[in-house]
Amino acid sequence: MINTLYTTVKLSDFVIRDYNQPREKQVLSIPKDLIAERPPKQRDDARLMILNRQTQTIEHKTFRSFIDYVDTDDVVVVNNTRVFPALLKGEKEKTGAQITVFLLRELNPETHLWDVVVDPARKIRIGNKLYFGENDALVAEVIDNTTSRGRTIRFMYEGSHDEFIKIIKSMGQTPLPEELRAMRDINKDDAENYQTLYASHEGAVAAPVAGLHFSRELLKRMEVKDVKLAQLTLHAGIGNFKPIEVEDLSKHRMDSEEMIIDEECCNMINTAKQNGHKVCCVGTTSMKAIETAVTIPGKVSPYEGWSNKFIFPPYHFSIADMMVTNFHHPKSSMFIMVAAFAGLEFLQHAYVTAIKEKYRFSTYGDAMLII
Repeated sequence: MINTLYTTVKLSDFVIRDYNQPREKQVLSIPKDLIAERPPKQRDDARLMILNRQTQTIEHKTFRSFIDYVDTDDVVVVNNTRVFPALLKGEKEKTGAQITVFLLRELNPETHLWDVVVDPARKIRIGNKLYFGENDALVAEVIDNTTSRGRTIRFMYEGSHDEFIKIIKSMGQTPLPEELRAMRDINKDDAENYQTLYASHEGAVAAPVAGLHFSRELLKRMEVKDVKLAQLTLHAGIGNFKPIEVEDLSKHRMDSEEMIIDEECCNMINTAKQNGHKVCCVGTTSMKAIETAVTIPGKVSPYEGWSNKFIFPPYHFSIADMMVTNFHHPKSSMFIMVAAFAGLEFLQHAYVTAIKEKYRFSTYGDAMLII
């Protein structure tokens, strides 16, 4: 539960701050050359920074060392969402201007109505026709404006819904974050690299990136050690990448994301808590999901619906004992959640250390384990 007896929590506090520097030089930026353009050759080759909250100490490992921090009957909670090839390249009618359409959510399967983001947005107006594929194989009409870049579009397709989805998938590209797309082109390897190995429920337009580090070998070692893998589904959206535009974090509203936690997952987590075993959340999406599903302190219940939960300090986490996460950008909702779990000053110290030690940041970057 969030403690309501606190002063305003300011967005401007959630920066990378080096307290060993003079005040005017304390705030640091992530160097561009530390933003990972591609993943390591082997998933568990990524570096792993261990943050011990009790001792306030930091260790440096590789991700395959994760196995050393979990024991028999501990539970590792992962998000098994699968990323949809949601980026479509097309043209605007008459002008032939190149456009990118980011498919967010199907609103009506029968009428092929979708909630999307368009780029460039300033010239995409209601009534415009958008053309995709060779020989304009697919056509969509802009029906409504939703946000500055958001639109509702209807695909003009007469076939079945299954046939339509096959066409979309054949045309769509892996929806890498805009930051990465600005650095390089999407390639065929991204279709596999931007999925976790346990991804099984399609619907996300953003990968749960902390899970990208788990290799088949590491998952097998966890199985042999009888570490439990509890799977839930939260279809991550691009709202995670939207800049927070309010200084008072209590006024920020997250986009809603669809999530499912079944009885099996709940039983694994609740049994571990009851028997004194550790629960480790992999990523901010898993953490958000289980905190949404908490009914009484220390217990989760099955959940099927939507969550717009925004976790920021001060916050009491009632389930997770440990957390795996990537190195996120300061002032992002992910960074802020991790600060609530690790402690802001300790997290800032970790980021200063990561920059000094040249850890890789963002989507395909390295990881930290907070214990």
